[in-house]
Amino acid sequence: MAWTVKPSATTVIEQRDKPYLTPKMKQRYTAELLPRYEKAMGALVPILNDVQHRYRCVPYQAMVEIARFLQITPADVLDTASFYEEYTTEPTGRHVIAVCQSFACEICGHQAILDHLRRKLDIEPHETTDDGKFTLLALECLGSCDTAPVALINDDLHEHLTIEKLDQLLENLPD
Repeated sequence: MAWTVKPSATTVIEQRDKPYLTPKMKQRYTAELLPRYEKAMGALVPILNDVQHRYRCVPYQAMVEIARFLQITPADVLDTASFYEEYTTEPTGRHVIAVCQSFACEICGHQAILDHLRRKLDIEPHETTDDGKFTLLALECLGSCDTAPVALINDDLHEHLTIEKLDQLLENLPD
């Protein structure tokens, strides 16, 4: 396997005029999140969650803003954001479908569900449809092994999935 070297020291981060972390968000984080943790770093994951849900991604500019707010390095934010599959640097679709591919789900037929979604949506895992409606994810474990196969659709857990049940769930999603 060859390692590809990226010119991260010279990478230019796209900047928008409007900050991702608004004064209101910072005020809420200061009042509600920071007091819960001994160190500011403890609030990193909840802040990443909030930014991901608000903007459907965590852009690099937002990572720099989060680092500045928490007084940690941007590398710490990037390391955390890139470790978890839930976070993306590009916007996700309006509906995110995350299929569990843990051992239990594998035994119970997750592959048929994932393959069906790949064909139906015409995308691969970690891609978004051209119309921006769906993003398909394949995650390692959703923690519901006793109800496998499972998937998250917009953060709602759906258990004992079948292709028929999945199609019905997708048909009932708003545009």
